[in-house]
Amino acid sequence: MEQQEMDQILAKAQVLIEALPYIQKFNRKIIVVKYGGSAMSNEELQRNVIKDVTLLKLVGFKPIIVHGGGKEISRWVGKVGKEPRFVGGLRVTDGETMEIAEMVLNKVNKNLVRMVEELGVRAVGVSGKDGGLLRCVKKCPDGEDIGYVGDVAGVDPKVLYDLLEKDFLPIVAPVGLDDAFQTYNINADDAACAIAKAVGADKLVFLTDIEGLYRDINDKSSFISRLTASQADELIRSGCIGGGMLPKLSNCTDAIKQGVNRVHILDGRIAHCLLLEIFTDKGIGTAIIADEDRAMIEQ
Repeated sequence: MEQQEMDQILAKAQVLIEALPYIQKFNRKIIVVKYGGSAMSNEELQRNVIKDVTLLKLVGFKPIIVHGGGKEISRWVGKVGKEPRFVGGLRVTDGETMEIAEMVLNKVNKNLVRMVEELGVRAVGVSGKDGGLLRCVKKCPDGEDIGYVGDVAGVDPKVLYDLLEKDFLPIVAPVGLDDAFQTYNINADDAACAIAKAVGADKLVFLTDIEGLYRDINDKSSFISRLTASQADELIRSGCIGGGMLPKLSNCTDAIKQGVNRVHILDGRIAHCLLLEIFTDKGIGTAIIADEDRAMIEQ
């Protein structure tokens, strides 16, 4: 065997050795992955994400996928001659748009189930309506009625626990019911955060369209690889964080305060970003940790 070939084999072995303590640490722990954005934009990116989550399942994690489908919903809304409208980043959802959103999310859900099953892992797709998983109240940002958009008011995770116990990988579409059994569309970030808190997830991962957090988005040297929930709150108050990242970061800090051990913000466009973040010493995204784990930032 030539030396170059031997070096390649040894490098692969080193990767496995580096991953070993993380596999041991998180064995049988629940990890919630919020999957959406550009990571869903083409088949190759989708397959990379699904391969990562499937591998996590096969090495002992208990993953739950919560997915979005905003771009696909907008495409179908356009097909019926409607113009997608948003208020504060939330889709204005009349009755017809709600029907389209549920149809599209179901289609996305079952496609993800198929991809997982193709890799030899059993998966079950559900929505927040199944088993009373997600209970909603009407969301009215700044008092404005934007239709059938829901805030998560309660989570009953029994259906998820049952699926995990039977060795299935749950894949959740963010649709829920209110007390009158009216269907609502839910922001996928909100749904993932609520589910992570309800199941006591060890990790909550947001796959986004940016590399992670920056103190100054125009200064690449200001990238933040780790910070505590309190430090994240300070960033929010400072005004450094804006746009769609602001509610996402608020969700992250809230999840940490409600018992989720660690939250990760990753660029879902990077192939195998989940594995690189979870199974390597340095990682590639931003990790938000509890205040009591502050010492880890100095390591």
